[in-house]
Amino acid sequence: MSVESVFPRLEPLLPRISKPVQYVGGELNATVKDWDAASVRWALMYPDAYEVGLPNQGVMILYEILNELPDVLAERTYAVWPDLEKLMREHDVPQFTVDGHRPVKAFDLMGISFATELGYTNMLTALDLAGIPLHAKDRTEDDPIVVAGGHAAFNPEPIAEFVDAAVLGDGEEAVLEITEIVRTWKAEGSPGGRDEVLTRLAETGGVYIPRFYDVEYLPDGRIQRVVPNRDRVPFRVFKRTTMDLDAWPYPKQPLVPLAESVHERMSVEIFRGCTRGCRFCQAGMITRPVRERSIEGIGAMVQKGLAATGFEEVGLLSLSSADHSEIAEITKGLADRYEGTNTGLSLPSTRVDAFNIDLANELSRNGRRSGLTFAPEGGSERMRRVINKMVSEEDLIRTVSAAFSNGWRQVKLYFMCGLPTEEDEDVLQIAEMAKNVIRAGRQASGRNDVRCTISIGGFVPKPHTPFQWAPQCDPDVVDDRLKKLRDAVNSDRSLGRNIGMRYHDGKPSLIEGLLSRGDRRIGKVIEAVWRDGGRFDGWSEHFSYDRWTAKASEQLEPLGVDLAWFTTREREELEVLPWDHLDSGLDKEWLWADWQDALDEREQDDCRWTPCFDCGVCPAMGTDIEVGPTGRKLLPISPVGVGSPVKNPSLTP
Repeated sequence: MSVESVFPRLEPLLPRISKPVQYVGGELNATVKDWDAASVRWALMYPDAYEVGLPNQGVMILYEILNELPDVLAERTYAVWPDLEKLMREHDVPQFTVDGHRPVKAFDLMGISFATELGYTNMLTALDLAGIPLHAKDRTEDDPIVVAGGHAAFNPEPIAEFVDAAVLGDGEEAVLEITEIVRTWKAEGSPGGRDEVLTRLAETGGVYIPRFYDVEYLPDGRIQRVVPNRDRVPFRVFKRTTMDLDAWPYPKQPLVPLAESVHERMSVEIFRGCTRGCRFCQAGMITRPVRERSIEGIGAMVQKGLAATGFEEVGLLSLSSADHSEIAEITKGLADRYEGTNTGLSLPSTRVDAFNIDLANELSRNGRRSGLTFAPEGGSERMRRVINKMVSEEDLIRTVSAAFSNGWRQVKLYFMCGLPTEEDEDVLQIAEMAKNVIRAGRQASGRNDVRCTISIGGFVPKPHTPFQWAPQCDPDVVDDRLKKLRDAVNSDRSLGRNIGMRYHDGKPSLIEGLLSRGDRRIGKVIEAVWRDGGRFDGWSEHFSYDRWTAKASEQLEPLGVDLAWFTTREREELEVLPWDHLDSGLDKEWLWADWQDALDEREQDDCRWTPCFDCGVCPAMGTDIEVGPTGRKLLPISPVGVGSPVKNPSLTP
């Protein structure tokens, strides 16, 4: 049965709100398919504003993969700002997709990609506006199956009441498998109802259905065990890993936003995974093993993406892009190909020990020369040993000196505050490092207008990392250290005027810590915060620390636990953690040993280039690290020439 667009009801509301263009759809490369021709229909949500959600690679990839199937339809939906939410409630307009403006409740599946836990309240807003019961147990066959994915889905326990399913890891093959199961179940006449299709999903071993598991607690509040409550359900759920990235060259036709977005560029993921072993980095741990996209695959994706979008900047994305074994050949080949076309290349923040001036010159050859970004993370050498980020200050000074002498004028440095074992002095050394950067820059360039910006975030311990047992730093301690750091930066005005400082206070980080390492009891806090008006908690202007702490006290104290119990408490080795039944491939004993190494200030090498450290991922995945170099070149090697980078007929796919 066809589903009508809600746009006739939505359109009269748009002149009354800010940024109405974000709700109208019709972007270049967007897809609207015939509702009646589809046997399975997905609504894909990034639970944040359009300007943040549209550039998200994960959603864009799944949107394209699903829509390539002739009998499958996928549309996108984003969090609506409070001004539109109010009007939608007044005028009975449900949560809608931006593609066909169809009501989300009409879809078979609602896939939500969580890059951060602070999007949980936005999920509840979307469910409520859609008319979907908040709690999974209250849903019927008339409601979509709500599936969580993204990095935050590696511990979905805080939202276990609200989602029907969670997928750990890569989504490309997982969404196709889920689609096939739902398609078959519907074709059979939906036997056994919602329970049966969820059981079939659980049987794969790679889809977690929270309500098929019971959590038992000890008298002191810790978890005793998590066990399946029915047959056909596995004890552990494994993560999904897409091994051959060249077989999945998505997005082929990236979406081009109508409104301003956080990333105005076309992006290509050049490899997945990281073996650097930074102990704070959940992304690096849960995306192992390393899988490189080939130089030919990258070249083809860049060419097709530019042809499809008209963007003038290409982002070469990964967790540490300069670590690609053929990054020099890739950047030179792309710079040669797009010589004279104003097509610039960019990398995310680069490791100091993987950076060189030749690489930087290739990146900036055809585009504008922007500032350079590095992430030492820890202010002192001791702190960098603790977190296994082995970058010496000498290496940093040598690198920035070379950059400043070659014409760069700005450097940005990322750090964290509140790391395990951190003391005031570790943070104050950030000021000395920044001053030394300015001194070195002035000497290397012969100019006084060089700049260094230090950007500091609060550390949040994450599941599936060596720091999952660590106590989180109290936000008052973080804020006090940041105040001392600002005073230290400003103590010498001749240098301090060239140093910028950006930081977030410690309070949002504490709440993110509650959500990242919480268990099912945290669901009551999330719902209470949402009912009290919590929205867009990742935005400082909407976040309310007082609301979160008040609701945490109200909901948790009757259960014998509190905010501190979930955040600033150190865990013991044998404690059952809320996510222990969700298998990231990492061996828990290896993570504990690495946590002990951190406390002993012992670093660990990168296992891409050294013998295996037995983290457990490769045996668990039945694979090995995939790494070059291949020795191949980016072809064709002839430049595109002046003008559009997509006019050369020899490059047309």
